[in-house]
Amino acid sequence: MRIIFLGTGTSTGVPEIGCRCRVCSSPDPRDKRLRTSAMVKSNGRNILIDCGPDFRQQMLAHNIDRIDAVLLTHEHYEQVGGLDDLRPFCADRGMDVYAEEAVLEAIRTRMPYAFREHRVKGLPELSLHAVGDEPFFVADEVEVTPVRVMHGCLPIVGFRIGEIAYLTDISNIPDDQYKKLNNLRILAVDALRKRRHLTHQTLEEALMQIERIGPELACLIHISHHFGLYSEENVLLPKGVQIGYDGLSLSTDDTT
Repeated sequence: MRIIFLGTGTSTGVPEIGCRCRVCSSPDPRDKRLRTSAMVKSNGRNILIDCGPDFRQQMLAHNIDRIDAVLLTHEHYEQVGGLDDLRPFCADRGMDVYAEEAVLEAIRTRMPYAFREHRVKGLPELSLHAVGDEPFFVADEVEVTPVRVMHGCLPIVGFRIGEIAYLTDISNIPDDQYKKLNNLRILAVDALRKRRHLTHQTLEEALMQIERIGPELACLIHISHHFGLYSEENVLLPKGVQIGYDGLSLSTDDTT
């Protein structure tokens, strides 16, 4: 199994428009972050997690020409703003999109043209599937386990696929969800910045989660320009923890 980090930034991305801080001005490509999204490759299938406004750019950058299913963590624009750009992937069949019912309803409201009975040819063919708290299968054979997390006061989901778990936009994890995160090879987890935030984990909080969950390798995502420079901050992290960056590709074999 493999996870490719298509974007590792916040809702505004890095650099942030109009900002001239050290991070936003950095020439290091690891400090340039599109909105957070990832591709998990399992059993020959490509599973996209979140489809934000940078989706088109991410697909072109990685030369991705096939997606077998889309998982959405929640309805914020940075997670769903690129759904219309799924059109090229719907040419031969509809695209299966999995999310909680409230998220699916938000998509129907924002994209009514894609779900009308009489539709214009060429629109995205989205087949929406509601998920709950139980595991489900996508692309016929890839098992996905939803992980309930909190994004401030908003309940959202993360996802576990095999030995990889992806938890973005979180402020805490309910105690009864940790059992779903046992025996992970790779954990991708929100670590917005060092200063406290109402709806996201700080670096310190992320490290506490990592210690409790105990993955073989943890990768920090949803990084803001307030986090600091990659070159300075990554070397300070504990063994087995690294800062994610756009384009980073990790295999479960890499942890052995």
